[in-house]
Amino acid sequence: MTFKYLFIILFFLSSKAVAQQESYCNPVNLDYGYTPFPSFTQWGRHRATADPVIVNYKSDYYLFSTNQWGYWYSSDMYHWNFVPKKFLRPWNHVLDELCAPAVGIIGDTMLVFGSTYSNNFTLWMSTNPKANDWKPLVDSFEIGGWDPAFFTDDDGRLYMYNGSSNRYPVYGVELDRKTFKPIGTRTPMYLLQDWRYGWQRFGEYMDNTFLDPFIEGAWMTKHNNKYYFQYGAPGTEFSGYADGVIVGDKPLFETANTEPQSDPLSFKAGGFSRGAGHGSTFQDNSGNYWHVSTSIICVKNTWERRMGIWPAGFDEDDVMWCNTAFGDYPHRLPIATNEKKRNSYEESGFMGWYLLNYKKPVTVSSTLGNFNANHAVDENIKTYWSAASANAGEWIQSDLGNIATIHAIQINYADQDAEFLGKQTNIYHQYKLFYSVDGKKWEILADKSKNKKDVPHDYIELAKPVQAKYIKLVNLHMPTGKFAISGLRVFGNGNGDKPATTKNLIVLRTEKDKRSAYIKWAPVDNAFAYNLYYGTAPDKMYNCIMIHDFNEYWFKAMDSKKKYYFTLESVNENGVSEKCKIIEAE
Repeated sequence: MTFKYLFIILFFLSSKAVAQQESYCNPVNLDYGYTPFPSFTQWGRHRATADPVIVNYKSDYYLFSTNQWGYWYSSDMYHWNFVPKKFLRPWNHVLDELCAPAVGIIGDTMLVFGSTYSNNFTLWMSTNPKANDWKPLVDSFEIGGWDPAFFTDDDGRLYMYNGSSNRYPVYGVELDRKTFKPIGTRTPMYLLQDWRYGWQRFGEYMDNTFLDPFIEGAWMTKHNNKYYFQYGAPGTEFSGYADGVIVGDKPLFETANTEPQSDPLSFKAGGFSRGAGHGSTFQDNSGNYWHVSTSIICVKNTWERRMGIWPAGFDEDDVMWCNTAFGDYPHRLPIATNEKKRNSYEESGFMGWYLLNYKKPVTVSSTLGNFNANHAVDENIKTYWSAASANAGEWIQSDLGNIATIHAIQINYADQDAEFLGKQTNIYHQYKLFYSVDGKKWEILADKSKNKKDVPHDYIELAKPVQAKYIKLVNLHMPTGKFAISGLRVFGNGNGDKPATTKNLIVLRTEKDKRSAYIKWAPVDNAFAYNLYYGTAPDKMYNCIMIHDFNEYWFKAMDSKKKYYFTLESVNENGVSEKCKIIEAE
């Protein structure tokens, strides 16, 4: 056999062994920076970012977010490349952080501007951001603004929106394309109406405790000659952090002439990673819409946050939707669906792989304090297991209960005794992942012993599924702190029966407060979670809450002036049931 033919055979075999990545899993696996402020580390140093903007520029995706000393770009929305860049003012090297940045596209030029209440922050431009080639467009962008956003209309006119307050509305204004000075005065776009829309109430339990709700995070999307103005509310630290949307007939409108969609555009109040507020909407290279927004941890500090990306779109009635059902389970990447245009909420790309190890038995090499092993499989990113050290050889083992078909693994690291402040560009995780049928004979599932990337939410999609009962993660190297895991999540199919359909769904909407309702249903023996879908029309139940363990829910997110519809499906490691009969709530 000649060397030429041997090379061809080896190339073919290697290409078969490493299949093209088809899926991703939230939280997005990025090399998140650590908080740059010592005052934000009262319960430990930790990673933090929020307020993401993704724009499609020259067929690549560019992602900017708060306090990262740079930005990312990607061709496939899975492999993200970090570009270090401190957006310093040319004459001032003190304030070098981009907080809640605005990113806009004008023709072939990208604009970037950070939040400020002053009138002397630089407006930056680039026609080659991949090469980190930036120039000041306006040295002192006099209009300023917190949580800004740019929008270029089809006619070339440029607008900016901004605002972050629990007293004042979000504003919009047109900018002169030559001078970038405002044309006219700002238009008040929207101020929250929590007296009507329950989801806008402040607090983890939407009860307006001690503070009024905040509105922030403006974004504008145009579709079918309609303008969809998006905003974040009611507070970044809560599970109900969401993005709402108002539809108008022009880029600047006052809400006296418009009415918001009753329910949030992006809402994720349940599951492993919660929250879906202050984000942006963008299109992939096939024209499909996506929504990226902030998800929460908020344990070590209010600003401990991550990011999630969800499928989005518009229905036949031009109602804007974002699908967060199974929103932290594996979903299909744009590169895997580039031959197909998404046509409905149901075509959102969920891979159909279910969580296999929810609250299943766990054994570990050691435990630090009360950071117990079961926290790694409780579907709560706020809790975590920590080993006593970061030594090579510390391990965690998950028992799936039965032999299951495994398609993917997500490893979510926690920040226990981390030492870093600010962005780190030379850190990495290393580990080995094993699988076994009997817990005695182990085979390699993934070998990251030579990995040199920072992967705080590493996600491994297997080229071919495997049959296993046990998964074991063995630490080799941590970038900082202890070996700690908030979620060792195993996805696939449990090779058993799907759960039964739920029965006796009851919705008791209170007369005292139409924003709220008590919801209850008969428990399903072989279900560990339920997806509660709801909306203001039976064919538009676009919001979903995943509820674990309980067969009741106190729901406080309704529009007090609208009739509501609810349905429910039960979930286990083998799949989902049929949805139950739709219930109306007057």
